[in-house]
Amino acid sequence: MSLPPLPGGLPTPIRAQPLDGGDVGHVWRAQLPDGRDVVIKATPYDAELEAEGLRALAAAGGPVPAVLAVGTDVLVIEHVTGPADWEHVGAALAGVHGHHGPAFGWHRDNVIGPLPQPNGWAATSGAFVVERRIRPHLPLLPPALRRRLAAACEGPLPALLDAHEPAPSLVHGDLWTGNVVGGRWLIDPAVHHADRETDLAMLTLFGGPDRAFWAGYEAVAPLPPGWERRRPALQLAPLLVHVALFGSRYVPSVARALDEAGLP
Repeated sequence: MSLPPLPGGLPTPIRAQPLDGGDVGHVWRAQLPDGRDVVIKATPYDAELEAEGLRALAAAGGPVPAVLAVGTDVLVIEHVTGPADWEHVGAALAGVHGHHGPAFGWHRDNVIGPLPQPNGWAATSGAFVVERRIRPHLPLLPPALRRRLAAACEGPLPALLDAHEPAPSLVHGDLWTGNVVGGRWLIDPAVHHADRETDLAMLTLFGGPDRAFWAGYEAVAPLPPGWERRRPALQLAPLLVHVALFGSRYVPSVARALDEAGLP
């Protein structure tokens, strides 16, 4: 794909090169005539959704690249560099999580990767996870596992998620390690308000961050008891996204998460 015209009156770059990692859209690093290094992302969805998420995280103190311009299907952000600082990322994310919304959800639907992400509002974390994150994906599962997860949604799962009475924190929403650039910057958000442990559960879904991240996070906002048991329950939603994106190879991981959470 050729470099698209830039929105917001930005001039045509004097040079550009494709970047790896554009799983959803096409991504380039480019230099503008005034010398600024930027990242240009052509999206298959409304790029304003991603820009809105970056702005929300920035307003809450999140370490994100600045949004320079956004169009219907093109996002231009600053190109960020610098040494890894996982401790700062942890502390900054804990600060972001200290910003609370009126309920669980977001004021409009957005996207997670290439998939639509339904939001709306719910009074509790359990209801939000079950209705907005689990039920839409149940038809993707084999019948026996679908029935098992549906039964968990009828009581045990929301009871587990609500027992510690979490606040509706601002969360990144798609926080795997690949979205922490250079161990320093957060990109590609799918923001909404949720239990803050949502981000941490996803961050540990496949491996995890440097130990310094946890030191930084816990120094600002220590995790409450029971986090270890809730973690696999909160990993159900991103695992279902992986089933939707990559197919049946992730189905066993859904069953394993139910087992690890102690859900029948």
